[in-house]
Amino acid sequence: MASPDIYTEDYSAAVDFLGLQKIVDRERIGAQAICGLSGMALTAAAADSRIKVVATTSMYDMSRSMSRGHQDYYTREQRQKVVDHLSRQRWIDAENGTYARLSHEVPFDQNGNVAPSNTVLPKNLPPDADPITRIFFDYYRTERGYHPRSINSTTAWTGTTPMSFFAFPLMTNIDMLAPRKALLVAGADAHSRYYSEDVQAKAPGTVDLVIVPGADHVDLYDRKDLIPFGRLDEFFTENLD
Repeated sequence: MASPDIYTEDYSAAVDFLGLQKIVDRERIGAQAICGLSGMALTAAAADSRIKVVATTSMYDMSRSMSRGHQDYYTREQRQKVVDHLSRQRWIDAENGTYARLSHEVPFDQNGNVAPSNTVLPKNLPPDADPITRIFFDYYRTERGYHPRSINSTTAWTGTTPMSFFAFPLMTNIDMLAPRKALLVAGADAHSRYYSEDVQAKAPGTVDLVIVPGADHVDLYDRKDLIPFGRLDEFFTENLD
């Protein structure tokens, strides 16, 4: 399962451990995150000032994504349908004594009904696949990023995972990050670019934004020719000095 609370706490727990090591300067601890964990890193830093700086790539606000859909496309009626679906699934899981694996970003069918799947990605890419499915398939379902124990590669999260993301929105207190700094890196062609842009717009004096030309969302996972390592190194060096 995924949890906005647990994953955010994981960053503070990591700082606990690092700060107890004699070789670590407690005043020079930063966080870096990719994709879905980026929202948790920013949220953790807003509540834990021991995290001095944060850098993210291809940042996703998973609370926003799960509760409102991509580009906030869910209508109020659709959001209610998702909540009702999750609530019914809780009863099903409780009665069965185990969990189901279903879509964490719940899709709708042509009739307007929720249509979750038991895998994040299809086993075979259909010819009419949308661009977002195509890029994730190219990463998680090929040798580029496939792993037999990867949820995104082979299965799905627990079916009730989105419930906590409805209940606990991330980055509510992003203003508390100041005067510390954050650097958000996004691909110019990334479908997720708007998440980083919206966070930067909320805290322009705190958050710097780097847009990488020619990069989509997953390119910044592993494309060493596109990831701006120099800019990231410079950011941490300057702000942890």
